[in-house]
Amino acid sequence: MSKPVLLLTRRFPDAVEARAQRDYTTIPNPADVPMSGSQIARAAAEGEAVGILCAAGDALRAETIAALPESVKIIATFSVGTDHIDLEAAAARGIVVSNTPDVLSVATAEIAMLLILTAARRGGEAERLVRARAWTGWAPTQLMGVTLEGKRLGILGMGRIGQALAQMARGFGMEIHYRNRNRLPPAEEQGATYHGDDTAFLGAIDVLSMHIPGGAATRHWLDARRIAQLRPGAIVVNTGRGTTVDDQALCAALQSGHLRAAGLDVFDGEPKIFEGYHTAPNVVLLPHLGSATVETRDAMGFRCLDNLDAVLLRGEPAPHKVG
Repeated sequence: MSKPVLLLTRRFPDAVEARAQRDYTTIPNPADVPMSGSQIARAAAEGEAVGILCAAGDALRAETIAALPESVKIIATFSVGTDHIDLEAAAARGIVVSNTPDVLSVATAEIAMLLILTAARRGGEAERLVRARAWTGWAPTQLMGVTLEGKRLGILGMGRIGQALAQMARGFGMEIHYRNRNRLPPAEEQGATYHGDDTAFLGAIDVLSMHIPGGAATRHWLDARRIAQLRPGAIVVNTGRGTTVDDQALCAALQSGHLRAAGLDVFDGEPKIFEGYHTAPNVVLLPHLGSATVETRDAMGFRCLDNLDAVLLRGEPAPHKVG
């Protein structure tokens, strides 16, 4: 009996592709070049795919969903976020969409902590100084940053990633504050201070770490007005979605000195990056590394395949169906 056909829109970890090839006839993307929406639809139609394993950034908009063949039953995205998929269009076609929750929280929180540390201690500037062979030796006032002990960390979006970051930050002696849609139960707060409005939250913290989803409702949440409400010398870190930051306003605050530093792992329109960041010495830039560990990426891929197997091999509901 022939195996179901699965379209892989990108290269995935070796262990994930090996399992996919064991249970499916795969349509691979060996060059790992991002596919356009029309290319995805064409590949699915030509191969008579019944499932699509896609990744964040794949353009599965309404017109792409409409162009998919009737054979497609499920789209499994190698991500937690689904803002690259038109969920309403998929539902209208009866196509299941699944994601990968609960497996990348610690890895992403580690990157947020890395950015906080690097921004606070001027690690990016220091590494560039040494690499450029421009370091002339230790000096009492050279590249002085700020210590994290005693600083107030403000976590915007206290979900699984935010809570994992809070646990790490407590080890550095930081005081935890958070802003969330709803207040957490005391057992989950672990002593963190909840703020019910933006102004009080922003005015109380020394470091802002952003963990909110993308979309129209949160676009440019961190704008010039909210940046002005942060304390002078505050640090901003974003590992959530690039669209939630007004890049021009953030750059202006870094240049003026109102903000001490920033650390960014996500960008609006990535892989393109706002030009001002390239010349700002007090911003740390990472290429979307949040979940980039062997353990996490394997777990994400296996979670995708668990959803695909349920729908395509066993005729069961996807365990991590979105919507």
